[in-house]
Order: sequence, then C-alpha cells, then structure tokens
Amino acid sequence: MDIHILKLKDLQPSQFYISEKKLRDIEGWFDAGDLSRFPPIPVKLLDGTPVMTDGHTRAVAALRAGLDAVPLVWDEDDLDWEMYRACVKACRERAVLSPADLLTRIVSEAEYREKWDAWCDAMQASVERCRVCRQPGL
Repeated sequence: MDIHILKLKDLQPSQFYISEKKLRDIEGWFDAGDLSRFPPIPVKLLDGTPVMTDGHTRAVAALRAGLDAVPLVWDEDDLDWEMYRACVKACRERAVLSPADLLTRIVSEAEYREKWDAWCDAMQASVERCRVCRQPGL
C-alpha cells in the first residue's frame, strides 16, 4: 500500500475522543499552508487497514483547517497489537471510522481524562488479565 496516496478519510483512528485543550494547543502552531513543521502521522496496517497509531488531534486540526491530506509515515515501532485491536474495535463500535468522525468527539480535558484515559487504563488492564489467563500452568 502506497502511503503517499492515502488521505485522512482512508485512516482508521485508534482513539475515539479528542482533548479540546490539546486541539487548541496544536491549532496555536498549526499552519495549513506550511506543513514543514507538521510531524507526520504514524500509520500501521492492522489486518489490512491503515490505522493511525498517534496524531489523532493533529488530524482533526488539519480537517478543521480544510485539509484532506497531511504527511504520513509508516510506524516502525513494535506495538501491542492486542491493545490496538481493542482500541480499533471500540472505535468502530462508536462509529469512529475516520478522523472526520472525531470532529464531533472533541471534549474538555476533564471529560477526556474520564472518557478516554480511564477507558484506556481499564482496557489495558483487561488485556493484561487475559494474557495472564492464557499463560500455561495457570
């Protein structure tokens, strides 16, 4: 898959809320006419689908500025695929299928911590419990 032809609409988010504070901070430096300071959004293929592994707030800032494409880069990090699958599944269950779907999911910092950070913590704990349960001899 050629990453250079992907548009924001082609990317599956792995996060289903955006922090309003973080978005304001990004929009303070973001210049839609000059993407030279825009850190590329990392993408990995998950079961054949290009998934954003980070940069959700930057993607939303770009969409709000009228852009449909931004710099992307293949994420070379070794990621916890179980956790990403759980995040992507949760996004899909909430009809978050592209960064555009995050435009209506911008919440206050307190709500972000409550709705996203707390969900992530609980999901990670659940994934870890499942891993322990699958260990031989337990």
